[in-house]
Amino acid sequence: MTGLRKSSTLGAIEHHRVSAIIRTSDRDLAANAMAAAVDGGIRLVEFTMTTPDALGLIEEFAGRPDLTVGAGTVMTRAMAREAVAAGAAFLVSPICDPEVVAEAAKLDVVSIPGAQTPTEMETAHRCGADLVKVFPAPAGGVDFIRAIRGPLPHLRIFPTAGPTPDNFTEYLDAGCVGVGLVRSLFEPDDLSARHFHAIRDRAALVAERLAAWRKDA
Repeated sequence: MTGLRKSSTLGAIEHHRVSAIIRTSDRDLAANAMAAAVDGGIRLVEFTMTTPDALGLIEEFAGRPDLTVGAGTVMTRAMAREAVAAGAAFLVSPICDPEVVAEAAKLDVVSIPGAQTPTEMETAHRCGADLVKVFPAPAGGVDFIRAIRGPLPHLRIFPTAGPTPDNFTEYLDAGCVGVGLVRSLFEPDDLSARHFHAIRDRAALVAERLAAWRKDA
């Protein structure tokens, strides 16, 4: 049975649709870049556990009631517990580890393990995953998603490689629950130059396009 916390988080993901995912080797850069994305209108945020002081960043941003914060690259039960203790409401992994999925269920948070093939996606679903992250980016992009959901319409797919600020609504049209934006939102050149205004403007464009998509959906 889905607990109240998990249900609330799933509702937030289904509403906000777009997650900003930051992965850097600089703690302050991660904080400032994510703050810029939030200023632009993003309300789902994910800090990968490979980022320095990821737990501190999760705790900091989870203190904002208007944000839903997750942890990425969660590889073990211990990492899952640490992330949730810091305030993470959803846990993302590049692979599907049944133990991590089970721990997320125990902690009443959303699990989003990674998979790429139809068999891997179905296996993640049967393990109890709430959503399935498509990773790495499939060669077929949106057409791949449509092909998968033809015979497997029950899969709740959340791709984090492939969607961009320019094409993410196509993924939503294909039936994805939501998408994650990584390098396409936090462009490496902007990060290295600390052009946070560019990240903010890009996030604002995403928010604008999402609002238009909702209106037309």
